[in-house]
Amino acid sequence: MSDHYIPEMQRESRCYLVGVTLKSAEKALWSIDDSLAELGRLAETAGLTVVGQSSQALESPHPATYIGSGKVDEVKTAAIAENAAVVIFDDELSPGQQRNLERSFGEGMRVLDRTALILDIFAQHAATREGQLQVELAQYEYRLPRLTRMWTHLARQAGGGAARGGAGGVGLRGPGETQLEVDRREINRKVAHIKNELDGVRRHREQYRQRRERTGVPVIALVGYTNAGKSTLLNALSGATVRAEDKLFATLDPTTRRVTLPEGQEVLFTDTVGFIQKLPTNLVAAFRATLEEIAEADLLLHVVDIAHPMADGQMDAVEQVLESLQLSERPQLMAWNKRDLLSNERLALFKAEASRYGDSVLVSAATGDGVPALLAAVEEMLRRQMVEVTVQIPYDRGDLVSLVYERGQVEAESHEAEGTSLRAFVPQRLAGRLARYIVEPVES
Repeated sequence: MSDHYIPEMQRESRCYLVGVTLKSAEKALWSIDDSLAELGRLAETAGLTVVGQSSQALESPHPATYIGSGKVDEVKTAAIAENAAVVIFDDELSPGQQRNLERSFGEGMRVLDRTALILDIFAQHAATREGQLQVELAQYEYRLPRLTRMWTHLARQAGGGAARGGAGGVGLRGPGETQLEVDRREINRKVAHIKNELDGVRRHREQYRQRRERTGVPVIALVGYTNAGKSTLLNALSGATVRAEDKLFATLDPTTRRVTLPEGQEVLFTDTVGFIQKLPTNLVAAFRATLEEIAEADLLLHVVDIAHPMADGQMDAVEQVLESLQLSERPQLMAWNKRDLLSNERLALFKAEASRYGDSVLVSAATGDGVPALLAAVEEMLRRQMVEVTVQIPYDRGDLVSLVYERGQVEAESHEAEGTSLRAFVPQRLAGRLARYIVEPVES
């Protein structure tokens, strides 16, 4: 208990965490303690200081206050004792639950849920105009159903008597309700404007993807839990200097780098926003244009922090997001990252279990250890997706011959009267461009 005086500015950053574990739920990979520990990291990333936490086991969340009434009193007492100004819940609260909790905790105590916290972190880290628009859209859509709590004091002022400006006060709305409608219209207007802007971004990205597809360059999308080391790995693979920090959600905007594989094939690696358990659905919707980079990829490189105690839970959370995006069947290679942080015993255990997860490579993005093996594994997986074609390309289309050599593997070449004949393995996208010149059926 804090019995010393804490300045108001410092108190504003002190937060108390609350979580619920459901008795009826199947045994989850994430315990309530693990989930609250992650919530604490999110709070710290947002600039808050965690001063305490509490949890409750329930059959189901309380419809009015999420936690039971007795627990509400207990949390209020503990938060006041710790001079906390913010109480953060580990799940998304309904607008009604949030209003009731704020009423119970009293003025001077803010109530946030996991979704609001993640949105705040995204708002702090969005660097590009696209990222800022995506976060702003998610924030507005989150706030819209929660607007009423902001204007209840005005509605109370107008209650019972005539509304100001009314004639006799019969059947007229109070200023609180009027202000609420104004705010709703304004937010709806802003949401529509942002969606229009994002549609423009999406069209531009689609044009870029189409140009990229015409060149036949394979795309590998890095996916993984936030802070798994995707940006550091992209730097190690490409020699680039993408921002890489030991923070949750340090990277929001997609970054693409060209990389040459061991046998000379050029590919594009794209780093995307990190995932997290209980990722807000409106955030996934807002980042639709960014996540389409994953949907269009030839291969997913799932980066896993194997040194993290919740590595299994993090992998499961990523798979759930991929499944929600209908991408769980996409070819996937596991990059077991941060091997330099593992003891020899744990390293041996992961090597023994690696076969459970299909294609996987142990790597350390920080030291570069395992990077050559990872590039070779990417090359091998892309080779499996190639198709064999025999084509005869007119001599005035030397650009296509060059593309076959750059993007594929040529097995035989001869020069005929009508043009250059090639037998080669090429990416499926390039095979589509060569379809009119194929002289034998495409074979998988």
